[in-house]
Amino acid sequence: MPEKKKQELKDRAPIVAAYLRVSTDKQTILNQKSEVINFCHRQELKITMWCTETVSGTKKESERELGILLKKLQKGDVLIITEVSRLSRKMMNIMNIIHQSIEKGITIHSIKEGYKFDSSINSQVLAFAFGLSAQIERDLISQRTKEALARKKTEGVVLGRPKGKKSAPEKYKLHDKKILIQEL
Repeated sequence: MPEKKKQELKDRAPIVAAYLRVSTDKQTILNQKSEVINFCHRQELKITMWCTETVSGTKKESERELGILLKKLQKGDVLIITEVSRLSRKMMNIMNIIHQSIEKGITIHSIKEGYKFDSSINSQVLAFAFGLSAQIERDLISQRTKEALARKKTEGVVLGRPKGKKSAPEKYKLHDKKILIQEL
């Protein structure tokens, strides 16, 4: 690395970033934010960057705000998450995120699990274990959803969008609203 670049990294204050993610608009980041603030208070850390988003954990980090955040972070920076599953719900994505962060010299703190992911072998083993558990949890959620939908279908509940009728003009979904549409 050129001397000028090394000096710039030395002079730069480390970023302490917090990443908060929820999957749907019906959820809130307030609990995660509170956990991060309490953790930082105990560790005497000051958050210099917040990154929050509402997106599925199954999306790749490159398609989320997390990807932008990870590109900004450099050697000596810290990333704080409430739990490993906030990074992703897919084991390989979690492994990749943690591996790339460790290679860049970024330390990741996972609050609920109480782990610090850095370049140690213990961190790499833990990353694998938590990645695997996040993947299993996601698969179980998916399986339960499919089972519930199958049960509803056997009970006669019509799933999906309503279909139009096959004979014209009744085949159109809005046929029953014809008079209202003409009036409008």
